[in-house]
Amino acid sequence: MTKSVFKTLLLSASALLLAGALIIFPQEAVKASVRGLDMWWKVVFPSLLPFFIASEMLIGFGVVKFVGILLEPFMRPIFRVPGAGGFVLAMGMASGFPAGAKLTARLRQERQLTSLEATRLVSFTNSSNPLFICGAVAVGFFHNPHLGILLALAHYLGNLSVGVIMRFYGGSSVIDSPSKKGLPSFKEALREMHRYRLSDNRPIGKLLGDAVSSAIQSLLMIGGFIILFSVLNKLLLLMNVTSLFSHLLSLVFPLFHLSTDLSLPFVSGLFEITLGSRLTSDITSSHLLHQAIITSFILGFSGFSVQAQVASILAETDIKFLPFFIARILHGCFAMIITILLWRPLHSYITSYNPSVPTSTNETFGWMSEYWHVCITYGPLLTIGFLLLYVWLLFKNLRRAL
Repeated sequence: MTKSVFKTLLLSASALLLAGALIIFPQEAVKASVRGLDMWWKVVFPSLLPFFIASEMLIGFGVVKFVGILLEPFMRPIFRVPGAGGFVLAMGMASGFPAGAKLTARLRQERQLTSLEATRLVSFTNSSNPLFICGAVAVGFFHNPHLGILLALAHYLGNLSVGVIMRFYGGSSVIDSPSKKGLPSFKEALREMHRYRLSDNRPIGKLLGDAVSSAIQSLLMIGGFIILFSVLNKLLLLMNVTSLFSHLLSLVFPLFHLSTDLSLPFVSGLFEITLGSRLTSDITSSHLLHQAIITSFILGFSGFSVQAQVASILAETDIKFLPFFIARILHGCFAMIITILLWRPLHSYITSYNPSVPTSTNETFGWMSEYWHVCITYGPLLTIGFLLLYVWLLFKNLRRAL
């Protein structure tokens, strides 16, 4: 049996198994689907849409070229990627996954990155955004905003560590494009930005319409994956597959002095970070450090749901997915190690939080909780409004084509 035939049989059997599980557990599948849809249109769509639109417009106006020239002397020596990677890194950290993959794929399609550079870049520019870490996880799940500092530091320092490690991907024999010596020229960056904007040759209205259409198309794809993996995670739980893996992990966790109660949230987090983080916070019998360690790995690994979204985006390019997957494992491990190292210095700060005592720190993180509540309340209206706008733009383009 050839490898190709075996792959075909494996994929067919998986699809049949999924279809059979949907028939056996229809009500549970619908509930899981609604849960995924609820998360998408209340939080994911309204929180990612502005960043996606802004990034498309910044690329069209040539701002990425401008930033790339200024950051070239910093990004090239540290991460072995062009300066434009600094823009992708900043947008990926601000908006969360899979924005880094989308922007990397876009720059690769425009030939601003080589295939090797894009593979390096995508490995460390996909991260969770600060709002999710400090707002949803720390405040919403653990009810301790101080914990958000630890989780965020571990997450972003771990991600940068992955970038430093992945700079060696491709070997030393690969010759990178030479970077100019000395400080970057501000005037040269402005000239390149202006030249790129003129070469784009799209009116502002057309550019804005394309940005909205591209952003919504990407978010529709992301929503589909969120719903799919929400259902898949529930079905695996009902078929006791998740319980089987968690039982195996419960034999391993004591070797690392981790509570065995965290094995089930850990396995759930491998598929979907939101569910895994929430289940981890519910294990009150475990030490807070153990919960933080597991949550840090879940956030770094990103979950198969996010990885499937990235794989779908990268499939349109020649960027390899396997290095990205390995980088996610490294990210999770680095985040766990950094969490352990930072726990002792931050322990008194984290455990000193008292929700009944108003402090300046509580006020600092309060806006994240309020913003999260606004997304939950008004997110569906924003989602429906932009979906109607997308239908109108699509209809308008079809009329032009006819």
